[in-house]
Amino acid sequence: MSDTAQAFLRLVKIMDELREQCPWDKKQTIHSLRSMTIEETYELADAITKEDWQGIKEELGDMLLHILFYSKIGSEQKQFELNEVINGICEKLIIRHPHIYGDVKVNDDNDVKRNWEKIKLKEGKGKASVLSGVPTSLPAVVKATRIQEKAKQIGFEWENKEDVWKKVEEEMNELQDAIAHKKQVDVEEEFGDVLFSLINYARFLQVDAEGVLEKTNQKFIHRFQQMELIAANSGISLSDMSLEEMDAIWNEVKKQTIFNNIT
Repeated sequence: MSDTAQAFLRLVKIMDELREQCPWDKKQTIHSLRSMTIEETYELADAITKEDWQGIKEELGDMLLHILFYSKIGSEQKQFELNEVINGICEKLIIRHPHIYGDVKVNDDNDVKRNWEKIKLKEGKGKASVLSGVPTSLPAVVKATRIQEKAKQIGFEWENKEDVWKKVEEEMNELQDAIAHKKQVDVEEEFGDVLFSLINYARFLQVDAEGVLEKTNQKFIHRFQQMELIAANSGISLSDMSLEEMDAIWNEVKKQTIFNNIT
């Protein structure tokens, strides 16, 4: 037996023991675990963003534990067994990769994605739309990206990034018109359209909109905290400064960041 198989079976055994003996583990349900699973997912996402490989390893362990936890509860409820979960994903991967396990020919990853979506639709599961597989609870930026990617798989896609940028400009002009007419409901709708079109443009630039936005968030946090530190060392609070004074500190922090990145 391989080291990986031994380690997996060890974790399965520990999960069984905890479920039988630990008061906290015995009490958990699929509903009580849900929020913790979401939190673990975001912790993994944070580690990935930071390229923290040790953190990624630890968070993957936590995610694996949650998968086994849900499977254990599913078995107790006589809904499904762990082997069904594993065999289910094995079968799905084989069916959805006919270019590996069949005689389908593909030229690139785009062909693979198109085939994947076509196979999903043929599988049915009561879903009449190619967009049915997009989880409703996804964060908005991620959801917009997934919607656009799925629409692309059936050919509903711009031909080039120049056309996409024209759409961005069109949406921005419509937003300005809505602002000029001072109708808030229209402003909100058009602002949403601008964001959606920018996310689409990000796809054409091969940019992860969610990922780069989070990096910008972290950059702002770092620079703002540096501003607070500089102000504190000067014996003054940022809230007591004028916007011009704060902006001067911000620009100084920005220059230092750029210099440190270069050196």
